[in-house]
Amino acid sequence: MRIVRLLVATAILAACLVLHESNSQIVKKAQVGFRFLENPVSAEVVGRGMVGVATTLSSSGIFWNPGLISWIPGDADLSIHHTQGIADINYNAAAATVRLGNIGVAGLSLIAMDYGTFYGTRRAPNEQGYIETGTFSPTAYAVGIAFSQKVSDRFSYGVHLKHARQDLGDAWVAPAGSDLTDPNLSISARRYAQYGLALDVGGYHDFLFNGIRFGACLRNISREIRYENEAFPMPFAVCFGATVEPLRFFTEQPDDVFTLSFESRRHCDFNEKLKLGAEYYYLKTFIARVSYATNYDERGLMAGVGFRYKVAGSPCVQATPIKRSAFSELSTTSHLESVTETIPYPAYVHHHHAVQRPCARRAPRALEFRTAAGRHHS
Repeated sequence: MRIVRLLVATAILAACLVLHESNSQIVKKAQVGFRFLENPVSAEVVGRGMVGVATTLSSSGIFWNPGLISWIPGDADLSIHHTQGIADINYNAAAATVRLGNIGVAGLSLIAMDYGTFYGTRRAPNEQGYIETGTFSPTAYAVGIAFSQKVSDRFSYGVHLKHARQDLGDAWVAPAGSDLTDPNLSISARRYAQYGLALDVGGYHDFLFNGIRFGACLRNISREIRYENEAFPMPFAVCFGATVEPLRFFTEQPDDVFTLSFESRRHCDFNEKLKLGAEYYYLKTFIARVSYATNYDERGLMAGVGFRYKVAGSPCVQATPIKRSAFSELSTTSHLESVTETIPYPAYVHHHHAVQRPCARRAPRALEFRTAAGRHHS
């Protein structure tokens, strides 16, 4: 009966989000650049419906809220991600953290875009109206350093400083003249590449009461960048997230774990985007997930299932006690098809599958590998 009540409450919250979306429109408010900094990193978070500001307690949390990485239960953590998208647009990401004794946790991050190969042309007074100028491959990357510190057993903060660079290749421009028949026409190649610094600042608070946790992050604080006439900032956003475990209100240590997650993201160029997720962990074996997102072009209702089972004979990387996990997660959406693999000790395998609005075109694929080593820290 309790479970039914919780499911009904979840359905009511989801209905509220649906009403919010039906009464709102996707309105573009401004212009930003370096959009690759918004790409979702971590198949684990994708499987949760992109809810990551208060839930990603691994090195992948650098990309969502740097205040989370001081809660990683280990001395070191490494995550490697690969996402294969449509039209040969791919990106890779990696994050690593190391505990600095009682000082805090330091981390490194990297995300690199691969936009594929494009064919360049420019206008010319011939039958085709253009000539080919060869191929070019735009690139973009961001490398960052992060630090997080636990102020108490409830609160932590973190900062993440990134150096981002985007290279769009060469473009043919006409600094003089109006058209191809103008005798004063002058055409030359110009390189379009820019770089800048971006800062993420985040905080995380665990109320130590019934799984209530809160996270907040200011992402991509930066100066404005200019290619030609119009200057633009990097994709600044204000993010808030919260979780609660309702079953703990009825019993102190329930056999099952039911978690509700909520996240709000307000962009400088679009209206606020809301996400609600629910996760039910049955007897530490079966995981069911459902989430809903508003104000997205294609994202909406998402669902997922997962299984957890022990694996014998998993190797240890050192003789001292190590907390390691084996984790496999598959998330299929109209944007991403994600797989996560993690290997801890004791060795367990988690397999997750999430679905979001089936799409006729081939979905991109994301692969994440994460490993954690070191003594457990509470």
